Formats: sequence, structure tokens, C-alpha cells
Amino acid sequence: MDDKRRVPTDERPLERSQELLHRATDVIPGGSQTQSKGPSNWVRGVAPTHVERGEGSHVWDVDGNEYVDYTMALGPVILGYDYPVVTDAVEAQLHDGTTFSMPHPLQVEVAELFTDIVPCAEMVRFAKNGNDVTTLAAKIARAYTGRDVVATQGYHGWPDVWTGATEMERGVPASTADLTATFEYNDVESLKRIFEAHPDDVAAVVTTPVNLHPPEDDFLQRVRELTSEHGALLVFDEVLTGFRFALGGAQEFFDVTPDLGCFAKGMANGFPISALAGREDVMRTLEDDDVFFSTTYAGEAMSLAATKACIDVIRKKDVTDRIAVRGRTLRDGYNDLAVEYGLADRTSATGYPWRFAVRFHDEDGEVDTAAKSLFMQECMDRGVLFSGTHLPSYSHTTDDVAYTLDVYETALAELADAVEDDEVTDRLRGDPVGATLRQRTGERD
Repeated sequence: MDDKRRVPTDERPLERSQELLHRATDVIPGGSQTQSKGPSNWVRGVAPTHVERGEGSHVWDVDGNEYVDYTMALGPVILGYDYPVVTDAVEAQLHDGTTFSMPHPLQVEVAELFTDIVPCAEMVRFAKNGNDVTTLAAKIARAYTGRDVVATQGYHGWPDVWTGATEMERGVPASTADLTATFEYNDVESLKRIFEAHPDDVAAVVTTPVNLHPPEDDFLQRVRELTSEHGALLVFDEVLTGFRFALGGAQEFFDVTPDLGCFAKGMANGFPISALAGREDVMRTLEDDDVFFSTTYAGEAMSLAATKACIDVIRKKDVTDRIAVRGRTLRDGYNDLAVEYGLADRTSATGYPWRFAVRFHDEDGEVDTAAKSLFMQECMDRGVLFSGTHLPSYSHTTDDVAYTLDVYETALAELADAVEDDEVTDRLRGDPVGATLRQRTGERD
């Protein structure tokens, strides 16, 4: 790569970031309230540890450094930080009040919005995060069917019904974990085996409608047919895909309607709210005297105002189309650069343009955290907040994408040189991605 084409590094002080990290690790387990945002996900000593504000597609850390952001708070910020229409709606509602002793009219209005645009939505209940509604979906399915087993694929949050079937099962009673069975995406036979192992006892099949790889051989349609055949409910976890792949979510995009759909990220541009939407007969199970779900803040009016404003923008503007254009340009541009620099067998961008991830592999195909860390370091030095996951927003511009691809080219050139010289780890200036916080003892000195 010609040195003239390289994007130069900026002077990026991180003193306040480091100070806050030290304070955080004394009072917050893991140093962050959200695991996926914690310090182990970044190159410590090179990346900022705390972000103070955002505008559009850019964020500023606590030391004043500016970055183009594609993680967008793990996906909720679909329009952009401080998007005026949403901010104005929230400010107006703030002055009227946030939580009341009776339901606010917005509860009805936003529920009606859902029934207008989400294929499966005949009734809606709101909550505060994705964990709430995915777990509520499992509970309703068990109550509605009178069955116990939940078949699951994908990540659906931290509650026992989901983590009991993973390697993070510590703290989950075996009696609970035994009622969750896992199957593989794009593998209908693995789901059939669950039905065979638990005849007439599968309450629901809970799945992310799409991950990074597309459904194959009519997978979603076949799952729909299988659940109907066995009298189980089909639940789509649309926490990430809802309002991003299409206005009506991935169920609209793939034309497969589940019995229940779980929504959160994307529906309120970053404000805390989630929704369970579904068939009327299933949802009315919540009216039974022996089925209970209630939270004080489910009808909190500021987040409902944000939801109404956000969905209105998505309905009236080409939000999903623009996100697709930006994402496709970035994803395909990255892969072209990986080929140009002889790294196509070591790194690639995979997924749909609305959500894709950049992965790094060594010669044996194993995850290469050192390569990812070096690439991340070079991006951070040039003002791109790279985490691997890309969730473009409506506010990302053509200039953002063009600059980012210039930075990615510079970072790939550095990585190619380091691989050739066998110096990937040696060129890191901080702790690599995945370094544990328990190694921090000497960092204060």
C-alpha cells in the first residue's frame, strides 16, 4: 500500500478512560453493566473505556476523542444518536410526566402501531428489555399449551430458561435446564429429534429468524410447518432483526409468520423498551388468573413516545433501504480489501447488510484474537470504533463509509505486514481482546 494512501493516526489521550476503568472495576463486577460493552471486548490501553455522548453516527469518549460508530449501542440506535424527531418527542413527554398511576394513552397507540405493521401482532405487551419478552414468550407458551419443554436456537438473554442449556449454566437448577433443548440453525433434523425425544411435551420453538448466515432449503418455512404439526408455538426472537430487516421485521422479510414475536432493539432508537406481540388467543393467556406478568415500568411514557416517533420515521422514510446500502457497501468493500491484501483466508465480513460481522482466523481456521486486536488497534487510532459487529444506522453517511473503508484498508495493510513478519502480537500496544480484568492488579502502578 502506498504510504500516501494510508490514513494517519491521531493523538488520542485516554487518561480519563483509564481512570474510570480503574474506578469501575472496584464497584462493578466486570467493570460494565453490560457484558458486551465491557473492557474485555476491546484492546485495553488503546481503546476508550467510556463514551460520553453521541450525535448521528459518531460518538465522543470521555477524553473528547471522536469516532465513527457501527456497533450503535449493540443495535438499538437504528436512526442515529440524538435523532431530532425522537429527542423532541421524549423531551415533550418528559415535561408531561414519565410514569403514572394509570395507563398512559401511548400504551394503546403504540400497541396499535404494532398491530398495523408486524405480521404476527394481534395483541401486544410491553416490557423493558429483550430478556423480559423472550422469557415471557416461553412462559406464555408453556401456559397456553400445558407443556414444559422449550426448543431453542440462538441467544435469547441471560434468564435460566436460556442459559441452562449453555456452558453458562452455573446457578441454574438442573430441573430447569432439563426442560430446555437446543437445535441448530438450518438443521431441521436436529429440531425433529427434539420433538421425537419429547413427544407431546414441546411448548415452543424459540429461534432467531436469521443470524449471520441466510436460512437454507426453506428452513423457516419448514420450522413453521413442524411446529404447527406438533401443536407447539413458533416464537421469533426479533430483538435484533425487528424494524431493521424490514418495517415488520424478519418475519415480513422472509414471509414466515410466527405465533409470537419478541422485539426490543430498533423500536425506540436506544430508549429502554421491548414488546411481545402475537396471536390474540395466545396473548390472552395473560388474562388468566393463574398466569402472571407485570412490571411497573412497562408502560413508561418516555420510551413509548420514543417508540412512536422512531417507528413513524421508519414508516415514512427509506430507513431500512438506506441502512442496506451503507451496510452492503461496507461489507463488500471490506471483503474486496481482504482479497487485495492477501488476507481473504484470514478475515471476512459475513452477514446481511443490516447486520454483519468481521471475523479473523488463523491458518488452521481457529479464531485469531491477536489479529482482531491489531486490526482494532489500527482502527481506533484513526477514529473508527471497531468491535467486529456492524449495525449501520440511518445516520451513517456515504462519507462515513468511504472514510471507514480507507481506515480498514490501512488496518488491513498493517495486519498483512504483521502476518508476513510474524509480528501480530508484538505490534499490539495494549491488552488484546479477551484479556481478563483480573489481570489488572498491576495496572495502577
